[in-house]
Amino acid sequence: MDETVELNFDYDFTSNTSDNISEGSGFGFEDLPEICQRAFSNNFNKIFLPTVYGIISILGIVGNGLVVLVMGYQKKVKTMTDKYRLHLSVADLLFVLTLPFWAVDAAKNWYFGGFLCVSVHMIYTINLYSSVLILAFISLDRYLAVVRATNSQATRKLLANRVIYVGVWLPAAILTIPDMVFARVQSVSSSNIYFKEENEDTADSRTICQRMYPVESNVIWTVVFRFQHILVGFILPGLVILICYCIIITKLAQGAKGQTLKKKALKTTIILIFCFFCCWLPYCVGIFLDNLVMLNVLSPSCELQQALDKWISVTEALAYFHCCLNPILYAFLGVKFKKSAKSALTASSRSSQKKHRASSPTLIHDNKEKGCFVCSVNLPDKPQSVGTA
Repeated sequence: MDETVELNFDYDFTSNTSDNISEGSGFGFEDLPEICQRAFSNNFNKIFLPTVYGIISILGIVGNGLVVLVMGYQKKVKTMTDKYRLHLSVADLLFVLTLPFWAVDAAKNWYFGGFLCVSVHMIYTINLYSSVLILAFISLDRYLAVVRATNSQATRKLLANRVIYVGVWLPAAILTIPDMVFARVQSVSSSNIYFKEENEDTADSRTICQRMYPVESNVIWTVVFRFQHILVGFILPGLVILICYCIIITKLAQGAKGQTLKKKALKTTIILIFCFFCCWLPYCVGIFLDNLVMLNVLSPSCELQQALDKWISVTEALAYFHCCLNPILYAFLGVKFKKSAKSALTASSRSSQKKHRASSPTLIHDNKEKGCFVCSVNLPDKPQSVGTA
């Protein structure tokens, strides 16, 4: 049988669908044997991605939702730190709300139509970038507060009130333009590999939602947007975070006063750096290596491509898990936030108890007749009806 194959080179660099990795490889598949082609299976993603996305969604909604709730209870956001926490939690919350769509898409099919396809892509992108850029702003704010404490208040206010919109939300919004241009719904073969006896009508097909680049320049578009993701979503904010926190660590390590507080601050700072790079570095390394394969810088092989496919799927989930850690790292570790959360939950509990008491029957002791109790039910806009027991 002639082993010439046709490939559908539709690839989404954000890796949101179960077909994401095997679709966009830009090297000569026609030279590989049929058994290698058929080995590019989506079974792993169909089980792994929905499970992990579901866990991240639940944890992210609970954690970030609690932060937003507590900030709302405070009525007025007073400090710059609180403002950054609110921005970060909103970004992470919107991000995790898109994951159930991708979970369903990876497990089975895209059922949500073209409008939601573009909308979810845009929400996904804007909050993916904004959450990482906000982390860079938080580290810059901490640097100013610790290292430039005497004369940095005006600069910190400017960053938190004005610059954050230009430096975070505006770039993140601009980066959604490719989603508006390329994101669409399309029916493709489940394997995306058609032999001469097959075509898209006879092969098993499914509906996917992803960026559809022009076939003739698919590899170029994919590589460019992946390098953009590495640069804007990891390298630039990563450098800001690393430099600022390293200077902070050096500053806190100096002097002999307040050793207990300094040790705690140093520990928290090291945890922040460690978690950021542990979550995002493996994923960025994976898509960087896959870019080199697509550009033929690395020699393509079936085994290498399969290994990269699984590596990207696993490390992508690890990177997304960072949005669940953010409430813990940037909110719950703070003593002030713990007190605010406790006050908010206590007040909410008291409010619900008052409502319950107001709508419940109450027993009133009648002093005129000892041992006599009357049951009074409070009804709005009506006199109380009293009956002797």
